[in-house]
Amino acid sequence: MKFLYLGGVREAVAALERGIVSAAVLSAPTTLLARRLGFKEVVNIATLNLPYVHNGLVTRRAMTRQQPERIKSFLRAYIASVKVSNEDPETSNRALGRFLATNDAAVVDEAYQTFRGIFPKVPYITEDNIRAVLNVADHPKAATADPKEFFDNRFLKELEDSGFVQELYGRR
Repeated sequence: MKFLYLGGVREAVAALERGIVSAAVLSAPTTLLARRLGFKEVVNIATLNLPYVHNGLVTRRAMTRQQPERIKSFLRAYIASVKVSNEDPETSNRALGRFLATNDAAVVDEAYQTFRGIFPKVPYITEDNIRAVLNVADHPKAATADPKEFFDNRFLKELEDSGFVQELYGRR
């Protein structure tokens, strides 16, 4: 098997269409375009629940020491935005339309349906997530790195312990 770097998802669809490649990794809403061209989904990686850092929130350690309240404010807003994206399709679709620079309802809906529910209410990182990244990293120190050195869940834990998440989502 040969892997080719094609650029982005648009280039991958073009390579599929021209027969340059037999398969490609795509993300929504480009998946809709691929289906419109007659291609079939082989596997949806998101449904495999593989431990990996697919999306991360990062900052410098100095910021966590110097401005902890700013970190917590950001995380409150992030957690609230995940709730909105999962529970308010109208607001989410307006934002997606702007972000994707389209008013094609099918394209916006493809993105919304794909990503709705995929982000956890509280985005904790685990050692397994980090270990999975380190296992495929080509950096010479990756093999011996301690996964705990790459994440800090304390601010999320503080927010959860404060009742913020429970209050946001209602007492269920």
